[in-house]
Order: sequence, then C-alpha cells, then structure tokens
Amino acid sequence: MKSTYLMSAVFATSTVLVAPTMAVPDTPKKWEKCAGIAKQGMNDCGALDGSHSCAGQAKADNLDTEWVYVPKGTCNKITGGSVVAIKPAK
Repeated sequence: MKSTYLMSAVFATSTVLVAPTMAVPDTPKKWEKCAGIAKQGMNDCGALDGSHSCAGQAKADNLDTEWVYVPKGTCNKITGGSVVAIKPAK
C-alpha cells in the first residue's frame, strides 16, 4: 500500500516539475503594439486616437484605436499575416 502512495507522489512531483517548462513559450526579445485585438476593458495604455490615456478603458472588443503589447511578429499572425519562418523544435 505504501509503494502505491510513494509512486503517486513521485508522479505528481515529476508532473509539476515538467509541466511548466512545456507550457511556457520562449521569452520575447521585442514587443510590438497590436491594435484592433484588445477585448473590452483589456487594452494596454492609452487609445491611439487620444480618447483616453489609461489601460483598461477600451469600450468594446476589437476597436482599431485600442491596442495590446504582443511579442514581435505575433500581430501579423493575428491580423492575417503569413508565417515566413518556422523555429525548429529542441
């Protein structure tokens, strides 16, 4: 009975230690502003048209004047750009 508990504990611990490394993407080197993808109330900083100067004030989803920071190259993927390079798996 004790060996069952020990194996369960080992499995749970190894799962916790491995899972975060698989779920975390590469750390971005550069960020870009991506307009038109922010959800209502989830924008970063002020609107591009100057209608407000604070984060979290987007009045609707996907407004052209509201933006969020995304890793460089991501915005083109979201707005219909094409992938021009593929990173090899490690």
